[in-house]
Amino acid sequence: MELLLDELHARELSCAPHVVANLASTLTADAATVTEVVARLTVDQRRGLRELPMPLPLVPAIEREFAAVELGARDRLALLTAASMRGDELATLLVVDGRGARELASSPVGRFLSIHAGRMRFTDPRAAVWILGTATADEAARMHTSVAAALSRRGDREGAAWHRARASLVGEPEAAARLIAAARRSAGGGDDGRALLLAREAAKHTDGEARDEARLLAGAAALAEGYAADAAAWFGSLFPHAVERRRLRALAGLLTAQAQLQGTVPEVDPALVAPSTGDPADWRWWTRAAAVAAVLCAERGDRTRMRSWLDAVRRGSACAGADTGLCAPVVALSWLLAGEVDVEDADGRGPVCGTLLGALRAASRGDLAHGLRLLRSEASFVASSPDPLASGFERSAVVRAALAVAETLLLTWQGDLGPARERLRRAAVELPVALPFAGLGVVLARRLDLAVLGTLGPVARALTAVAPSAVGMDVLVDRGIESFLAGSFDDAATAIELWLDHGAPEPFLAVPGLDEVAVTARVLAGPVAVRPPELATAHELRVRIATAGNGSWCAERDAVREAARALRSPFARARVETMLGIQHALRDDHLPARTHLQQAERLFEAAGATAWARAARNRLDRLEATAAQVVPPLEQLAVCRRVWSRRLTARELDVAMLAVRGTGNRRIAEELRVSVRTVEVHLGRVFGKLSVRNRVELTVLAHRIERHL
Repeated sequence: MELLLDELHARELSCAPHVVANLASTLTADAATVTEVVARLTVDQRRGLRELPMPLPLVPAIEREFAAVELGARDRLALLTAASMRGDELATLLVVDGRGARELASSPVGRFLSIHAGRMRFTDPRAAVWILGTATADEAARMHTSVAAALSRRGDREGAAWHRARASLVGEPEAAARLIAAARRSAGGGDDGRALLLAREAAKHTDGEARDEARLLAGAAALAEGYAADAAAWFGSLFPHAVERRRLRALAGLLTAQAQLQGTVPEVDPALVAPSTGDPADWRWWTRAAAVAAVLCAERGDRTRMRSWLDAVRRGSACAGADTGLCAPVVALSWLLAGEVDVEDADGRGPVCGTLLGALRAASRGDLAHGLRLLRSEASFVASSPDPLASGFERSAVVRAALAVAETLLLTWQGDLGPARERLRRAAVELPVALPFAGLGVVLARRLDLAVLGTLGPVARALTAVAPSAVGMDVLVDRGIESFLAGSFDDAATAIELWLDHGAPEPFLAVPGLDEVAVTARVLAGPVAVRPPELATAHELRVRIATAGNGSWCAERDAVREAARALRSPFARARVETMLGIQHALRDDHLPARTHLQQAERLFEAAGATAWARAARNRLDRLEATAAQVVPPLEQLAVCRRVWSRRLTARELDVAMLAVRGTGNRRIAEELRVSVRTVEVHLGRVFGKLSVRNRVELTVLAHRIERHL
């Protein structure tokens, strides 16, 4: 699978992992065939934002595979029937074909079908693509007519309606009515793929309100499967001409699909789309749409519009005239996602209002184990309890993707980066993990790959390439981490400084970043990302280490070392131990430096953060080799300049670097075109900020920074 993702990436045909996995299953994992099929897909289909074509394209690799096959008309009809049926029951095929199971198995058809216990399947799924791709319109029409008749005789009216509609050259309103009813039942049973298939066909064979109902069902099924572009098109077709009740039912889905595609919730005044009647049912649909919009705005950091939509939720709940259990959990979830951890508890039900809210709330308060238990219990249920926010979507692909991303996040917060990465990789080949939480799954995939591999792996690269354009990824932070783990402190610091200059954007749910190279006192605008108390504590400890001057170092060192022992996350503690080791090394205190770096290496290994462990080992090796190192030339102190640039003004930095080179005050004054007194003032400020007493100590500090960073 990963080799296939790499091959597609190299050909500039990057494809969502779950789309590739689906194609590989359908095309017997034949790399050449999958590649040719992917090349025929649209960009949105490769991204997983539109449904794959049915049938799949008949590409040269498949044509070559079956070029020598010769079949009689009867055998071709049998295979075409098998390829077109939605199930694996043998009985219908036998009725259409007229032969018994043994006779069929011994015929040329038996080469392509495995027949056992009244079931059938293609031994090579590519044969189904081939037979469908080579069938003429007349052959397909005759086949569908025959199957419709066979299913009708067996009492399968829904199946007969499907095949009758497929065979018809004109509209089939009666068949469409049956297909709409069947689509509704399929959606209720969690089979969104079949619901989309039936609703899409029904929409072709009817008009008026029946067609609008088919479009509504198709949009809901498409959204449930993660086909945001298809969903936006189906729901959008109902505006502005469909009846109000149906538009209200479509509103939540339309807002969701467009937010997933565009990155922002559409600019809609809630009052302008409010029901014009006093019917409580209409108000319930409108209230649910407002609730969805509030959560989407919260995910994207838009607090102003989130408040507006939450006001609409409260108004709608009052007008609906019944407690639907929606208002309280949606308010709590929205504010939690907006960064307010201490929100009032609200008991909800279902995978989103119950499980997801409960898990995130518990984790943000420090009880990660409870949050993970909730998520794993939800994943093990055969059927989830009804959810007032995600009604009808409880077991959909998009909700299961959200639960998988949330579990990955909590494992990451817990410090289990190896298991977190594996959990997300498994989910990525089954589910549209790039869609929930404004693309958080993509950020996690990248950050976890960097922690484990030191670079982006195939799944993370694929998710990055196919994510909706509005997904916000901290690419500068990722580059900084990659450089830091590779030992390039200067490149890492440059990337993080640029990130800070851009306002330090980060996901609303915190993902481990890189403060080892650029601790800043700058106060950043906007809410702080949601994180467990322990991770906030670990960040504070790293800041204390990085900003401790020589005068306060001993006291800060001891206090931080003691506080770090209470950190339960092996990854969080390892990063503190790393910074303690580096600071000891910068002070030529090699024994404790070695001890802290050794502890960091072991803790990183326990967390599954292999690349971080390797970086700690490299620092240990460099520490051992320090005595044999040649002192770096003064003019090459680039890393030192970068480190000092975060504490000194531009003029102070120029004075400091010239002083380190041994330049006298008068000469510095001439080069910088300032007075000697000004140079003396700047040097005094430099000594104070860097906690040194004279030029000698300043020069020694510069060499230590260059050697150990």
